[in-house]
Amino acid sequence: MNAYLVGADVLGNIPDLLTQYGITIHKHVSGRHAAHQRKPASLKGVDLIILFTDFLGHNVMRHYRDLANEEKIRFVACRRSVCSLSQSLDKIGACQKTCDTCPNRKLH
Repeated sequence: MNAYLVGADVLGNIPDLLTQYGITIHKHVSGRHAAHQRKPASLKGVDLIILFTDFLGHNVMRHYRDLANEEKIRFVACRRSVCSLSQSLDKIGACQKTCDTCPNRKLH
């Protein structure tokens, strides 16, 4: 699964956590530049949008949420911490197990 990350200048341990969930980072934008604050032209190949709320303004979040709804892409809004992201991914049904026979494996 490919994720589009919005917010945060530095990801820290986030990429390691996403790898445990079988998620790869398709693209990461900090949300600080004016170009990042508008809807991206396309989200081809993206299965999940992750919004880090402690680094984004309301309008930026609204643009990405609206785009996710238009494109029928799942999105998660959480703080930029491993614990918060892990809880949010668990809520949408992502599973840390990477086996093919896992009954909880919904996003992979």
